[in-house]
Amino acid sequence: MRNTFKAFQKPLRRFLRDEAGQDLIEYALVAALVGLGAVASMKTLSTKIGTAFTTIGTSLTSNV
Repeated sequence: MRNTFKAFQKPLRRFLRDEAGQDLIEYALVAALVGLGAVASMKTLSTKIGTAFTTIGTSLTSNV
């Protein structure tokens, strides 16, 4: 049983010290934050664009 524990102890230590995937996780978090900001701003932007088109449409139909 003790040999089995030693066999797993070395790879486990190596795994805990490994930082190879840390950069990928950081980039994924930044991309998620940028995406969230884009979605939030698009909602506001779409409302403003819709209002502008409604104003233009009303102006065109009232001048005919």
